[in-house]
Amino acid sequence: MGVIGWDNLMIFLGYPESIRKVIYTTNSVESVNSQLRKVTNNKRVFPNDNAVFKSLYLTIDYMTKKWTMPIPNWNEAMAHLMIKFEDRLNKI
Repeated sequence: MGVIGWDNLMIFLGYPESIRKVIYTTNSVESVNSQLRKVTNNKRVFPNDNAVFKSLYLTIDYMTKKWTMPIPNWNEAMAHLMIKFEDRLNKI
């Protein structure tokens, strides 16, 4: 019996460190979902539906202000990606 997801982890670890950092730090969908869950879980009772929407809107507004930073070492990671996936990136 193996560890669940071990094969995926081994594939991930097979990439150079610069690519792993980009994959790890750009998992924005999970980050957004986590932040939204945190807002709704911390306050279990909202007075009405509009209060929920306002809380979620303010959370998203706050998160997008942090998205202005460039991805660190993007050029190095892109160079590795172009070597590893040359046939796929040329189609873009």
